[in-house]
Amino acid sequence: MKARRNKKQVPSFRKLLKTSKVKLENKLKNKQLKQQSTQKKYRKEQRKLRQAVKDAVSKKPIPLEDPKKKHRGKRIEREEEEEEEALPLDMMDEDDLQLMKDLGQRASFLTRDLSSSEPVHAKKRKHERVIDKYEKIPRTLQTASEKELIHLLPIKDKSGIIPQTREKPVIDSNQDEEDQEEMEPEEEIIEEPIKELTLEEHLIERKKKLQEKKMHIAALASAILSDPESNIKKLKELRSMLMEQDPDVAVTVRKLVVVSLMELFKDITPSYKIRPLTEAEKSTKIRKETQKLREFEEGLVSQYKFYLENLEQMVKDWKQRKVKKSNVVSLKAYKGLAEVAVKSLCELLVALPHFNFHNNIIVLIVPLMNDVSKSISEMCCEAVKKLFKQDKLGQASLGVIKVISGFVKGRNYEVRPEMLKTFLCLRIKEVEVKKDTEDINKPKKFMTFKEKRKTLSRMQRKWKKAEEKLERELREAEASESTEKKLKLHTETLNIVFVTYFRILKKAQRSPLLPAVLEGLAKFAHLINVEFFDDLLVVLHSLIESGDLSYQESLHCVQTAFHILSGQGDVLNIDPMKFYTHLYKTLFKLHAGATNEGVEIVLQCLDVMLTKRRKQVSQQRALAFIKRLCTLALHVLPNSSIGILATNRILMHTFPKTDLLLDNESQGSGVFLPELDEPEYCNAQNTALWELHALRRHYHPIVQRFAAHLIAGAPSEGSEALKPELSRRSATELFEAYSMAAMTFNPPVESSNSKRKDKVLQGDSFLNEDLNQLIKRYCNEDATPLPLDFTKYLETSQR
Repeated sequence: MKARRNKKQVPSFRKLLKTSKVKLENKLKNKQLKQQSTQKKYRKEQRKLRQAVKDAVSKKPIPLEDPKKKHRGKRIEREEEEEEEALPLDMMDEDDLQLMKDLGQRASFLTRDLSSSEPVHAKKRKHERVIDKYEKIPRTLQTASEKELIHLLPIKDKSGIIPQTREKPVIDSNQDEEDQEEMEPEEEIIEEPIKELTLEEHLIERKKKLQEKKMHIAALASAILSDPESNIKKLKELRSMLMEQDPDVAVTVRKLVVVSLMELFKDITPSYKIRPLTEAEKSTKIRKETQKLREFEEGLVSQYKFYLENLEQMVKDWKQRKVKKSNVVSLKAYKGLAEVAVKSLCELLVALPHFNFHNNIIVLIVPLMNDVSKSISEMCCEAVKKLFKQDKLGQASLGVIKVISGFVKGRNYEVRPEMLKTFLCLRIKEVEVKKDTEDINKPKKFMTFKEKRKTLSRMQRKWKKAEEKLERELREAEASESTEKKLKLHTETLNIVFVTYFRILKKAQRSPLLPAVLEGLAKFAHLINVEFFDDLLVVLHSLIESGDLSYQESLHCVQTAFHILSGQGDVLNIDPMKFYTHLYKTLFKLHAGATNEGVEIVLQCLDVMLTKRRKQVSQQRALAFIKRLCTLALHVLPNSSIGILATNRILMHTFPKTDLLLDNESQGSGVFLPELDEPEYCNAQNTALWELHALRRHYHPIVQRFAAHLIAGAPSEGSEALKPELSRRSATELFEAYSMAAMTFNPPVESSNSKRKDKVLQGDSFLNEDLNQLIKRYCNEDATPLPLDFTKYLETSQR
């Protein structure tokens, strides 16, 4: 017979592989499901067994005679309770008593409920097998404590699954109690009574502990500094001391550790940002040196992160004013710890702007700039100012500006003015200066091939080519790309600053932030886009006219307006006469006392309004301002008088025809009206600068010098000309140089040590004639001798 061929196609290897994988997975799943089901069944059976045992124990009769001598405490209590419920033996018949004794000796009745009249096997069929199994198990009376079983993994056999259990070792409680009782007297013997220290001894002990901690901190810090890469793990040990638990030295040690770690991070941190490694970089094989460097960088970043978290927690503890469970640090000490933590954060903000987590430090510092505590607020503001001043690229400044702008907006502009005053320290003006220099110094053009061929020889062309190549490489090395990046960052920073300023001008015109906003606009006005000029000037004029501003704020408005008009605003056809009138009117409202801050703003405004815009200023306006400034110089402090007279000197040079104020003869018609607030119509040409003669007798020698110089017509040469140190300085510089804020007189007062000694009057030349005669008469009288016997006086006193 022919063998029947198998008509099924032989499956491919891939298909076989695929099906085998599926089969294996299915087999594994079935096996797991079977194991789970068997385990469930086993647990169910065990539960039923335990329940049956409990029922049997609770329902079995207790024999009258206990085969064991000793009973557990629990068994005795249970017997007593049951005896109380049961009938006394005296009331039972002898037959019943004998029956109970027989039942107590027979173990087969343990599972039966004697109180019920039902048959033994009256339960459901499904429970029969369980009870049968239980009945077959050999057991003794439940006199000993039941041992706990630990269920182990079952064993599979041909017959089925065999469950495995193990007895849990029971520790005798009585033995433990005895051991404890034996140990207690030993412990009592070991413990010694704590000696109470006096205050002096306590202080000595504290000083000793503190010295030990200091030495430990110093040893760790010096080890880290000596070899940071090898001893990076010691940073963790040093940082763990921030959790010092000894209440005597906890606060001091924590402060020392915070400051030490701050200085360490400043010293050992690299000058680049450490980024996390990619999976590909981790898997590649590297040299030992590189691996050591990577471990150092990872350790440094992690410890730096934990350190910043610790500082943040210190500040939060102080803010929340919650005492921790350890109660090591008191509520009063929280503020000291927080101040040290904030100071460390400020130092790290300024010292490590390039390193990791700098943005996190900014987010911590900015809200503290508006803190209720003045010391913490000033500390944070000063740190931000310092960062702005030293930030050359602008990356860190941009990050701080973003956070401040968001914080001010979030608090609905109810913040300290110092926050916005930090904007004045931004280094954005330098970009404009560099841009101008780049426009002046245009990039050098290289010679074309035709030009070289006409003018240079072959050897010279070769040298020229090498030189041009070198120049190109040097130009690339100058980081022209960084200049573009800097311009981009500064532009973005300015946009955020102006958005903050314009929001406050629009929504919070009566806010205390307005002076800081106006001061900032005055500084950065030349960088504002021309499109905003008209609207901004209208807003400034409306603010001045509202009358809600102080004289200082209104001066800032005037300064801002003229900064706008002096820059790109030259192309605008705007008449700023109303701003001239307002400044002329405000001059007599300046504070003449120690807080003469407004004078400096006035000097800056006059420089922008009159000197730099000389072509748009009429002679009448210049005369009126010179006259009013001379009158003002009589009332203010010496440094303000010097600044005002220096401004008058510049105006007399700028407008030469104003020398008519030095003559007594009037020019034209009309009378000078000093109370009129319009500089164009006050007829200043009909008055004279008589105030200069009064200032010539001023107590300050520099004021005298300036007054004499102006009376002589402000000459540049001759005896009345000023010295170079006075003539070359601007009015603002002179105002600051001769300031009396430090309670010193500049120039210092000369001591009156004359070489000629004063004649001392001797004899009776300084006495009155009558007094002189009386003295002579008493001196010429003969002295009469008197007996010096005091006995009679002693006798009278004794009586």
